[in-house]
Amino acid sequence: MAYRGWEVALGGAVVVVAAGFVWFAVNTAGTELRAPATYPLSATFSSAEGVRAGTELRLAGVRVGRVTAIGLDPASLTARVDVVVTEGIPIPADSTLAVASESLLGGIFLEVVPGGAMDNLAPGDMFFDTQSAVSLTNLLLRFATGGGLGTDEAAQ
Repeated sequence: MAYRGWEVALGGAVVVVAAGFVWFAVNTAGTELRAPATYPLSATFSSAEGVRAGTELRLAGVRVGRVTAIGLDPASLTARVDVVVTEGIPIPADSTLAVASESLLGGIFLEVVPGGAMDNLAPGDMFFDTQSAVSLTNLLLRFATGGGLGTDEAAQ
């Protein structure tokens, strides 16, 4: 079966346009084809609800890393979260790592709230100050039932 010249040209144009769409999608989505150099850190949370491997790590709203693993620390019965941070981004040693939500419907990420220490966390170090996830269901139940305030607290 012989192909006409215009059919071959049309097929080539379709391939070029498809490659352009792929290039556009990769560049606008912020996808990196090669991973930047990173260093590991870890933290423990009383509740890491909603955090999964791959969850973004943000500093001042900018992605600076991601969660690599999450598991239970058998000694303290807390959630241990391992993260990697992009090389060259210093994290002060007294920084707080908090589980945050983008909206009421979800979108969990970890937010680094920088401290004021002069020294920075080194590879393999641990965040000592963490803030766990706030359960929206528990928050609504507390609001609806009076918040669990005791008589002493309500009087003040």
